[in-house]
Amino acid sequence: MTKLIGNLDRGKIIVVSAPAGTGKTTLVQRLIKEFPEFVTQSISCTTRPAREGEIDGKDYVFLTDEAFNNRKAAGEFLEYATVFDYQYGTIKDAIEKQQANGVHVVLVIDTQGALELQGKIEALFIFIQPPSMSTLKERLEKRQTESQDVMKTRLDWAQAELDQAKHYDYQIINDDLETAYQVLRSIVIAEEHKI
Repeated sequence: MTKLIGNLDRGKIIVVSAPAGTGKTTLVQRLIKEFPEFVTQSISCTTRPAREGEIDGKDYVFLTDEAFNNRKAAGEFLEYATVFDYQYGTIKDAIEKQQANGVHVVLVIDTQGALELQGKIEALFIFIQPPSMSTLKERLEKRQTESQDVMKTRLDWAQAELDQAKHYDYQIINDDLETAYQVLRSIVIAEEHKI
Protein backbone atom coordinates (compact mmCIF):
# COMPACT_ATOMS: atom_id res chain seq x y z
CA MET A 1 0.00 0.00 0.00
CA THR A 2 1.31 3.43 -0.94
CA LYS A 3 2.00 5.75 2.01
CA LEU A 4 2.33 9.52 2.14
CA ILE A 5 6.06 9.15 2.88
CA GLY A 6 8.35 6.13 2.97
CA ASN A 7 7.80 4.49 -0.43
CA LEU A 8 11.34 4.83 -1.80
CA ASP A 9 14.21 2.35 -1.56
CA ARG A 10 16.75 5.17 -1.33
CA GLY A 11 16.17 8.25 0.79
CA LYS A 12 16.30 11.77 -0.56
CA ILE A 13 18.32 14.69 0.70
CA ILE A 14 16.34 17.79 1.60
CA VAL A 15 18.40 20.94 2.18
CA VAL A 16 16.73 23.59 4.33
CA SER A 17 18.26 27.03 4.75
CA ALA A 18 17.06 30.16 6.47
CA PRO A 19 18.42 33.06 8.46
CA ALA A 20 18.67 32.55 12.23
CA GLY A 21 15.34 33.24 13.92
CA THR A 22 13.19 32.24 10.95
CA GLY A 23 11.82 29.03 12.51
CA LYS A 24 13.62 26.46 10.37
CA THR A 25 14.55 24.24 13.32
CA THR A 26 10.97 24.20 14.62
CA LEU A 27 9.60 23.34 11.17
CA VAL A 28 12.13 20.54 10.59
CA GLN A 29 11.59 19.07 14.07
CA ARG A 30 7.86 18.98 13.44
CA LEU A 31 8.39 17.20 10.09
CA ILE A 32 10.56 14.56 11.75
CA LYS A 33 8.06 14.09 14.57
CA GLU A 34 5.23 13.45 12.08
CA PHE A 35 7.26 11.32 9.66
CA PRO A 36 9.82 8.93 11.16
CA GLU A 37 11.11 8.36 7.61
CA PHE A 38 12.90 11.71 7.97
CA VAL A 39 15.98 12.40 10.06
CA THR A 40 18.04 15.51 10.45
CA GLN A 41 21.59 15.32 9.32
CA SER A 42 23.89 13.32 11.43
CA ILE A 43 25.80 15.49 13.82
CA SER A 44 27.78 18.24 12.12
CA CYS A 45 31.34 19.12 12.98
CA THR A 46 32.25 22.64 14.04
CA THR A 47 35.24 24.60 15.26
CA ARG A 48 33.13 26.93 17.39
CA PRO A 49 33.19 26.41 21.16
CA ALA A 50 30.26 24.55 22.72
CA ARG A 51 27.47 26.72 24.07
CA GLU A 52 26.10 26.15 27.53
CA GLY A 53 24.27 22.81 27.63
CA GLU A 54 25.67 21.50 24.32
CA ILE A 55 27.24 18.07 24.42
CA ASP A 56 30.16 16.99 22.23
CA GLY A 57 29.07 14.12 20.01
CA LYS A 58 25.37 14.86 20.57
CA ASP A 59 24.79 18.45 19.45
CA TYR A 60 27.97 18.79 17.36
CA VAL A 61 31.37 17.19 17.08
CA PHE A 62 33.53 20.03 18.40
CA LEU A 63 36.91 20.11 16.65
CA THR A 64 40.03 22.24 16.66
CA ASP A 65 40.80 24.09 13.43
CA GLU A 66 43.59 21.61 12.73
CA ALA A 67 41.36 18.54 13.21
CA PHE A 68 38.63 20.11 11.04
CA ASN A 69 41.13 20.93 8.28
CA ASN A 70 42.50 17.37 8.40
CA ARG A 71 38.98 15.95 7.89
CA LYS A 72 38.36 18.45 5.11
CA ALA A 73 41.60 17.42 3.36
CA ALA A 74 40.61 13.75 3.70
CA GLY A 75 37.33 14.46 1.87
CA GLU A 76 35.13 13.45 4.83
CA PHE A 77 32.65 16.33 4.42
CA LEU A 78 29.69 16.44 2.04
CA GLU A 79 29.86 20.22 2.42
CA TYR A 80 31.59 22.71 4.67
CA ALA A 81 31.47 26.44 5.20
CA THR A 82 32.85 29.17 7.40
CA VAL A 83 30.17 31.13 9.24
CA PHE A 84 30.96 33.92 11.73
CA ASP A 85 34.64 32.85 11.80
CA TYR A 86 33.88 29.20 12.64
CA GLN A 87 33.91 26.20 10.33
CA TYR A 88 30.96 23.81 9.99
CA GLY A 89 30.85 20.57 8.04
CA THR A 90 28.43 17.73 7.24
CA ILE A 91 29.94 14.24 7.41
CA LYS A 92 29.42 12.44 4.09
CA ASP A 93 29.47 8.79 5.26
CA ALA A 94 26.63 9.06 7.74
CA ILE A 95 24.33 10.72 5.17
CA GLU A 96 24.97 8.01 2.58
CA LYS A 97 24.26 5.22 5.08
CA GLN A 98 20.92 6.75 6.05
CA GLN A 99 19.90 7.22 2.42
CA ALA A 100 20.80 3.61 1.61
CA ASN A 101 18.34 2.55 4.33
CA GLY A 102 15.52 4.50 2.65
CA VAL A 103 15.64 7.35 5.14
CA HIS A 104 15.21 10.95 3.95
CA VAL A 105 17.92 13.20 5.37
CA VAL A 106 17.20 16.85 6.12
CA LEU A 107 20.31 19.02 6.04
CA VAL A 108 19.75 22.28 7.89
CA ILE A 109 22.63 24.33 6.51
CA ASP A 110 23.37 27.91 5.58
CA THR A 111 23.22 29.19 2.02
CA GLN A 112 27.00 28.92 1.59
CA GLY A 113 26.93 25.18 2.18
CA ALA A 114 23.71 24.71 0.21
CA LEU A 115 25.06 26.49 -2.86
CA GLU A 116 28.22 24.38 -2.63
CA LEU A 117 26.04 21.25 -2.88
CA GLN A 118 23.98 22.40 -5.87
CA GLY A 119 25.10 20.49 -8.92
CA LYS A 120 27.16 18.09 -6.79
CA ILE A 121 24.35 15.99 -5.34
CA GLU A 122 20.73 15.28 -6.09
CA ALA A 123 18.72 17.14 -3.46
CA LEU A 124 15.64 19.24 -2.88
CA PHE A 125 16.50 22.80 -1.80
CA ILE A 126 14.00 24.69 0.40
CA PHE A 127 14.50 28.22 1.72
CA ILE A 128 12.50 29.48 4.73
CA GLN A 129 11.97 33.25 4.69
CA PRO A 130 10.95 35.57 7.51
CA PRO A 131 7.91 37.75 6.76
CA SER A 132 10.23 40.79 6.82
CA MET A 133 13.60 41.91 8.14
CA SER A 134 11.89 43.87 10.92
CA THR A 135 10.05 40.72 12.06
CA LEU A 136 13.33 38.80 11.98
CA LYS A 137 14.99 41.51 14.09
CA GLU A 138 12.16 41.28 16.65
CA ARG A 139 12.49 37.47 16.82
CA LEU A 140 16.25 37.69 17.37
CA GLU A 141 15.82 40.38 20.04
CA LYS A 142 13.32 38.18 21.92
CA ARG A 143 15.97 35.45 22.17
CA GLN A 144 18.25 37.80 24.15
CA THR A 145 21.25 35.63 23.31
CA GLU A 146 23.41 38.15 21.44
CA SER A 147 24.93 41.58 21.95
CA GLN A 148 23.87 44.46 19.67
CA ASP A 149 27.07 44.03 17.61
CA VAL A 150 26.42 40.32 17.10
CA MET A 151 22.78 41.10 16.30
CA LYS A 152 23.82 43.56 13.57
CA THR A 153 26.22 40.97 12.11
CA ARG A 154 23.45 38.35 12.11
CA LEU A 155 21.02 40.71 10.39
CA ASP A 156 23.61 41.63 7.74
CA TRP A 157 24.26 37.90 7.20
CA ALA A 158 20.50 37.27 7.03
CA GLN A 159 20.16 39.82 4.23
CA ALA A 160 22.99 38.11 2.33
CA GLU A 161 21.21 34.77 2.78
CA LEU A 162 17.88 36.22 1.59
CA ASP A 163 19.66 37.37 -1.57
CA GLN A 164 20.55 33.71 -2.28
CA ALA A 165 16.97 32.39 -1.90
CA LYS A 166 16.46 32.63 -5.68
CA HIS A 167 18.77 29.62 -6.11
CA TYR A 168 16.44 27.26 -4.20
CA ASP A 169 13.69 24.99 -5.57
CA TYR A 170 11.09 26.31 -3.11
CA GLN A 171 10.66 29.32 -0.84
CA ILE A 172 8.34 29.30 2.16
CA ILE A 173 7.50 32.50 4.03
CA ASN A 174 7.10 31.73 7.73
CA ASP A 175 4.64 34.41 8.78
CA ASP A 176 2.39 31.75 10.34
CA LEU A 177 4.02 28.59 11.69
CA GLU A 178 1.06 26.29 10.94
CA THR A 179 0.73 27.48 7.33
CA ALA A 180 4.50 27.30 6.79
CA TYR A 181 4.53 23.75 8.14
CA GLN A 182 1.65 22.66 5.88
CA VAL A 183 3.49 24.08 2.86
CA LEU A 184 6.72 22.28 3.85
CA ARG A 185 4.81 19.04 4.46
CA SER A 186 3.05 19.32 1.07
CA ILE A 187 6.34 19.90 -0.75
CA VAL A 188 8.11 16.85 0.69
CA ILE A 189 5.08 14.60 0.14
CA ALA A 190 4.76 15.75 -3.47
CA GLU A 191 8.49 15.33 -4.09
CA GLU A 192 8.42 11.72 -2.91
CA HIS A 193 5.69 10.95 -5.46
CA LYS A 194 7.31 12.90 -8.29
CA ILE A 195 8.08 10.88 -11.41
